[in-house]
Amino acid sequence: MIDCGEGAQQAFQRHHLKFSRLGHIFLTHLHGDHVLGLPGLISSLGLGGAGGKIVIHTFEEGKKILSTIFDFFARELPFEVEFHVIKPVEAVILETPTLTVRTIPLRHRIPTVGFIFEEKPKPRHIKHDMIDFHQIPFSAINRIKGGEDFVKPDGTVVPNALLTTDPTPPLSYAHISDTIYMPSIAKKIGPVDLLFHETTYLDSHEADAKNRFHSTARQAAMIAKEAGAKRLLTGHYSSRYRDDKGFLTEALEVFPNVTLNNEGLILPLD
Repeated sequence: MIDCGEGAQQAFQRHHLKFSRLGHIFLTHLHGDHVLGLPGLISSLGLGGAGGKIVIHTFEEGKKILSTIFDFFARELPFEVEFHVIKPVEAVILETPTLTVRTIPLRHRIPTVGFIFEEKPKPRHIKHDMIDFHQIPFSAINRIKGGEDFVKPDGTVVPNALLTTDPTPPLSYAHISDTIYMPSIAKKIGPVDLLFHETTYLDSHEADAKNRFHSTARQAAMIAKEAGAKRLLTGHYSSRYRDDKGFLTEALEVFPNVTLNNEGLILPLD
């Protein structure tokens, strides 16, 4: 989960998400609209009897503030809350056998980071008919998935290309929260499958965006174009606008593949 606004636990229930699948919460920065849902969410998880551990990735200041809040409002939780302290720098903050999560610093009114989630390369797909034909033992399958050829007992080499097909391409997602327009982050993001980039303002209020350290829809589209993203997801709209469609129209003038974000949207990365 990325950021945790007010009413997060209600949104979880409304959209039929499973609390048991929540293991990591990544906080981009410590403004209220991005963190004030945490006390309610953690309390609800506690009342629901959830076990295991939840890791909250946040700055040192966030750890201090949230620890105090949880100690007062969410005592005796049936699960562990672990804080992983991050800094507003470029760094890998989480690595699992299948996923890497890294941060890039953004420019907002307080320390802020963006998160890039990147699947690691996946194994090659086995051709089961060829495996059977060449009588390859099960013990060799993982090495073949990793790209190795198979050598038979008589020395015959069966090329990997005969035994496998190309792997499914790994997926990637970048989440760029509150920030002033920063052309330099495009290369740091890279060619992701989906880029969420805040679009708080339209071009007509570009001066306000700059003064308040936010971005416009057009600026977000420029980042998507320079980064080589496959799709741009808009969001974080200023309440001054009665109609969100202007964000879509403005972004499409720069970048061809834009989705207008709204609550409850489900968008497959592939």
